[in-house]
Amino acid sequence: MITRAIVLCVMFGTTTVLLANARKAETAVTRTSFDAFPMSLGAWQATVDPPMEEDILKVLGVDDYLSRIYYKPGAAVGLYMGYYGSQRQGDTIHSPLNCLPGAGWEPVREGRLTITNADGAGRDITVNRYIVQKGLERQLVLYWYQSHGRVTASEYWSKAFLINDAIRLNRTDGALVRVIAPIPVGADDDGAAAEKLAEGFAREIFPLLPAYLPN
Repeated sequence: MITRAIVLCVMFGTTTVLLANARKAETAVTRTSFDAFPMSLGAWQATVDPPMEEDILKVLGVDDYLSRIYYKPGAAVGLYMGYYGSQRQGDTIHSPLNCLPGAGWEPVREGRLTITNADGAGRDITVNRYIVQKGLERQLVLYWYQSHGRVTASEYWSKAFLINDAIRLNRTDGALVRVIAPIPVGADDDGAAAEKLAEGFAREIFPLLPAYLPN
């Protein structure tokens, strides 16, 4: 963890310097606000979380975000999406793992998951798969970074692509997408049922994302 923190600090510093010296006026993009994201997705129905507090929003630095719980009979998942219109002024996407310990959640298992045919047209995406725990509670977390039609699980590669796109496309917009499914207390399937639920929900939302996260 210490090595990871040092590497990320160096990368963040380098990214900030390079972006600050890149062209200032970014290429304009058109996107739909998350306010228009469907409250109903197949069998899923959403409720909207209370608005985030101002101090939290300042730390996140997002330009637009969505935080909802989607329900269907016998199941629920949490969806968070944070969109950054520009990452030139120090407000860059950071991993949810930086925030979890402050909320009492600790990662107990980490890995990657490939979601096949995520868009219904044959595209596979690879995302982060974590199990986090607070007391007896456990959750299955899937998250990924998405920008300009690209999906990556790696925080390191997301920073490298950010610099490349700033130079090549004059764009630094991007987003974090996170899906959370609870793991029932006492479940001994290593989160397999929660993973199936979260993966299925990710397939529901992924084809819709280009309208909100511009290619």
